[in-house]
Formats: sequence, structure tokens, C-alpha cells
Amino acid sequence: MTDQSLPQFVDDDMPATAVRPAIRGAARASTEAVAPPAERKLTFLRTLDKPLLVIVSMLLMTGVVMVFSATFDWSLIEFGSETAVLVQHARNVGIGLAVMVIFSALDVRIVRRLSVVIMLLAISFLIAVLMFGDDTFGARRALIAGRFQPGEFSELAMIIYMSAWLSSKQRRVSSFTAGLLPFVMLVTIVIALVVLQPDFSTALVIVISTSVMFFMAGADMRQVGIILLVLVVGWFVTRPFMPAYVTDRLDRFDSSLTITDPMMVDYHTRQALIAFFSGGWTGVGLGESRQKFLALPAAHTDSIFAVIGEELGVVGASGVVLLYVALVMRGLQIAWRASDSYRMLLAAGVTIWIAAKAILNIAVIVALIPFTGLPLPFISFGGSSLVVLMVGVGLLLSVQRDTIIRQNSPERRKPLAHHDYSGRDRRARVSRAGHSGGDG
Repeated sequence: MTDQSLPQFVDDDMPATAVRPAIRGAARASTEAVAPPAERKLTFLRTLDKPLLVIVSMLLMTGVVMVFSATFDWSLIEFGSETAVLVQHARNVGIGLAVMVIFSALDVRIVRRLSVVIMLLAISFLIAVLMFGDDTFGARRALIAGRFQPGEFSELAMIIYMSAWLSSKQRRVSSFTAGLLPFVMLVTIVIALVVLQPDFSTALVIVISTSVMFFMAGADMRQVGIILLVLVVGWFVTRPFMPAYVTDRLDRFDSSLTITDPMMVDYHTRQALIAFFSGGWTGVGLGESRQKFLALPAAHTDSIFAVIGEELGVVGASGVVLLYVALVMRGLQIAWRASDSYRMLLAAGVTIWIAAKAILNIAVIVALIPFTGLPLPFISFGGSSLVVLMVGVGLLLSVQRDTIIRQNSPERRKPLAHHDYSGRDRRARVSRAGHSGGDG
């Protein structure tokens, strides 16, 4: 190595030639003295996001307790054991946790490369359930003796595919032919297959989550207006062709808007409201609900939030809501800190998806919207719905692990993507610098 390759620190009061040898030795000594310490090894556990794990764990534990509380009597009658349904739910939680760990350890770039395959699988499952699905109450929503619901899988598949597709479009998202048109076409295909089951609640969740992702990826307000217009027109065009049970729910909800007495609403909502009013501020006590005994439909799935309100009161129900708020805030923080637009959209999409399901379920129970039939995320009894949700949590953890690993790498000074949510100048809301939209 030549002298020119070393820093030349020269004292102005001394000739340069006199100080170079000393400086060379000092530089070497200084390098040895201030050599950076060996980087602390990042184990798998160290890179997991602890706040997110705590929030999800608290929701899962709440679910285990409330599922048992809502089913012990029914479980004894149907299966001869008070814990039969609880054991099934605990098994599903265990499977979900295992799947979460697997996907949290998986590089999301692999998921991105498989996004097209995942989307094609989702469409294939949706077609298969229309042809071979189990017919329950006039709807075909499940395969494998009710164990697998393709609609649940299609929700996450759409988020994965949209994350990859929207991040690859970059600024072309704001184009009509390259952005809005293919977006509307793809969403319409999936929504049509879901509605044919029929499953309008899943269709609504897909519309909400993908539309918000489209806006975050850089869609301008004109495109958002067009999407809203399409939804409104589609609503009025398809309403006459909706199944009788759907129109009946909508008609009853429309009529309830003019009713001043909340007890005059439809049966399901009325029973949920009775449960809440019975619980008061602090509840009647864990396991002491009366509404869950035959009066409240689907107490362990769609109506479990009403059981929470009755047994734990407004205080307990508010605690559950706060857990969802904390989960959404943490998920959006993970998205904001992501290293590129793909990871940002994936994390944001999963967060919005969970939030939409929780909001719609709670809104039904408190009579804000018509009955949808959506389970409460992480709390309601469920098989495929719970497992798919845990896959989403695993992807969130994977995005955060990538951020932590990059921040602790030798290139940690390299800036991460900066996300602009202002929407001004019709620019994408995620910067395209660095790894934006790439595989890195």
C-alpha cells in the first residue's frame, strides 16, 4: 500500500516529510485502538418483533378463554365433553403458531417470487369450491369436509400478489392502462368467484384491503373516485340478484335505521345488544353469560365479541379493541420502516386486512352495519381462518426481521425506503430509491 492510500494528517508547524512516518505508525495504532467491536450475532429470536408477538399472544389467549366460555355447555351436549371444542381450538392455535414461526423465518422475497403461483392457486380453489364444495345453508364456501375455506386463503393471496404487482409498477400505478384497469379487472374476477359462493363478507374484506393498498402504492384521487363509483354502481346493479338471505339482512338493516328503539332490530343484532346491555361496565363474570345458551347465534364464532361484552363488560370489550388498535399501529410501524415498497405494501396490506376483519365483526355486534358473518381475528373459533391469519402475522414478522437485519448489517448506514403518504404531485407514496420495488 502506498503512502497516498493513507490519510495525510499534517501539522502546519512541521514539515510534511518529518511527520509522515510518525503519522503512519499512529494511524496503524489508532486503527487497532478504535477497531469496531465484533458485531453481536443476531439470532432468530433476537430479530422477532416482541411488541407484535405480545399483542398477538394476548389476543390468542383471550380467544382460548372466551371460546371455552362460549362453548362448554354446547360442547358437553354435542360431544359429551365440556372441553371438546376447546381442544379443537387449542389444536388450531398450535398449528397457527407453528405456521407463524415458519413464515417469519422465510425470506419474503421467496413469497414474492411465488406470488403468481399463490394467486393462481387461490383462483383454482375458488373455482373448485363452486364445483365440489360442501353445501351448507345454501352456500358453497368450504372444501375437505368444511376444514378449508378458499375465501380465507384468497384474502391473503390477494395481499401477497398485490404487494408484488403494485411494487413492480412503481410510478405507472397512476396510469389508467397500466395501473387502474388491470387492478379493477383482477379484483373483479376474484370478487365474482367469491360472491358466487355466495360470501359477501369476504368480498368486502378483499375490496377494502386491496383498495387501500392501491392508494398507498401511488394511485391518485381520480382513480380512487373511479373505484368508488364502480363499487356504488356495482352495488345497485347486483343487489336485485343477491341471494334472499342477503337482501333480507339488508332490508332489515335499512328499516332499522328509522327505528329509535335498538331492540327492534333484527334477531341476531338484538341478541348481541341484549348481551352487551346485560354486561354493563364490568360484566356479569367470566363464564356467566346467559345469552350464549341458545339465544345468541354463533356465540363462539361470529358473535364472540357479544359474549366478551356480556361477561367482561364495556371495560373488557374496550381492552380487546385496544389490543387491535395496538396491533394496527405496530403493523403500520413495521410497514413504515420496511426496506422497500414491496415489503411496505405487504406489511401494510396484512395490517389493513386484519383491521378490516376486526372492524366489520365489531361493527355488526354493535348494530352499525348489517350482519356479515366474519369471525373476530385471533379470538373466534376457527380452523383455516385462524391459520391464514397466523400466516399473515408470520409475514409481518419476516418484514420486521429483514429491517432489523439490515439495520445491524455492515451497510446499516444505507438509507431505507422513505414512504410519502401525502399523495401530492400524483407521485407514488413509496420512494423508488435504493431497493424500492426490487428484490434486495
